[in-house]
Amino acid sequence: MIPSGLKIIYTLFVCVLVPIYWRQYGPTNFLWFSDIALLALVPALWLENALLVGMLAISVVLFEVLWNIDFFFHLATGKSLIGLSAYMFDAKIPLFIRGLSCFHIGLPIVLLWGLHRLGYDRRAFLWQTIVALVVLPLSYVLSNARENVNWCTVSAKIHRRLCLRHCS
Repeated sequence: MIPSGLKIIYTLFVCVLVPIYWRQYGPTNFLWFSDIALLALVPALWLENALLVGMLAISVVLFEVLWNIDFFFHLATGKSLIGLSAYMFDAKIPLFIRGLSCFHIGLPIVLLWGLHRLGYDRRAFLWQTIVALVVLPLSYVLSNARENVNWCTVSAKIHRRLCLRHCS
């Protein structure tokens, strides 16, 4: 059901990206749900596994679409809408690294196409919830506030606001 060419090209791309990202960003970067989806889509494609594709789609398609809107808006206007893709315009990050991050453009397309091709496994939501219950605490514990992987670190400003409203 999934063409061999797509499986091979996608796998080769991930094999190139992983060591480069590891060196550039470190291992905690792979706790981002989008990076988890990028990696887990390799076995999902090869196994043609509807459960895995469904889990990944639930996890990232909405945020990937928002990333794309932000990216293309910034590309067209020079201004960011929500900042999800702001790093793509940071000259301090090598162009090649930023180019690899264009996987965010194709990832939701491949996931939605995979859902169409393989169907949706209704167990995906439950299993993705379980994965999130593991990944989010790991993101909080293993990443630092600057990285803010999966937005687990609440800024001091937001924390003060919450405390003033709910602790008083």
